Amino acid sequence: MSTDHDPGPPPRIAEIFERLPGYGEHAALFWHDWGPVFYRGRLDGSARLLVIASDPGPTERIAGRSLVGNAGQRVQGFLTKLGLTRSYVCLNAYAYATLPSRADEAAREILRAPEHTRWRNELFDAVTGPDLQAIVAFGAQARDALRRWENAPNVPVHKVPHPSSRDPQALLDAWRDAVGDLRGVVTPDADGDATVPTYGATFEESDYAPIPRGDLPYGMPAFFGDDAWIRALGENGAVQRPRSDPRHTLEWRAPGGDG
Repeated sequence: MSTDHDPGPPPRIAEIFERLPGYGEHAALFWHDWGPVFYRGRLDGSARLLVIASDPGPTERIAGRSLVGNAGQRVQGFLTKLGLTRSYVCLNAYAYATLPSRADEAAREILRAPEHTRWRNELFDAVTGPDLQAIVAFGAQARDALRRWENAPNVPVHKVPHPSSRDPQALLDAWRDAVGDLRGVVTPDADGDATVPTYGATFEESDYAPIPRGDLPYGMPAFFGDDAWIRALGENGAVQRPRSDPRHTLEWRAPGGDG
């Protein structure tokens, strides 16, 4: 078990988290009972890249951190190609996971509600600072949240497909272009390498990257954040919501005899 871990939000950011507006009559459109997930990465204003995602999934709920599952490991690969090992922050358009069949206009009433827009914009303002060099919005919900950020800084913005896009060619083309552009904008971390190969004709295992231990809370098992073992089995993610009880049960597999 690594001693390198995320200590959690500082008090001023935790106070904003605590004021997340309720979802009220729209709560049934979300995986509400497991609670919200807010972020991954740096919350102290030092981030050079802001990642805006859509909503957390079941793996994110295990860690209480954004973008740590299969899709998050694709995003981490994107960050790795920019030479970023830590100088980023990942936030969500929604703090709760949307039901896959309900991520439509009904759910977006929450995203666009004035009280939620004010709260989300306060959070975006609080975690970004003068070091910010670019923003990447992954997917339509993230783009919608970004459009409503009144004080968004004047930095380059890339709006690209969600990492779980069902159009892999469009994803690869957009992500490849974004990496090429951002390499001229975002300063790599000292231990990063922005000269690694970019995306080819298909998405490869080398395009994923494990979630850094410093992004995860203390006590997470060593295998968490690296699903290469289950991708090798032809499966997509080690944490699932079983159809028999999707609102209240999570099934989490460790490598063990499966890896």
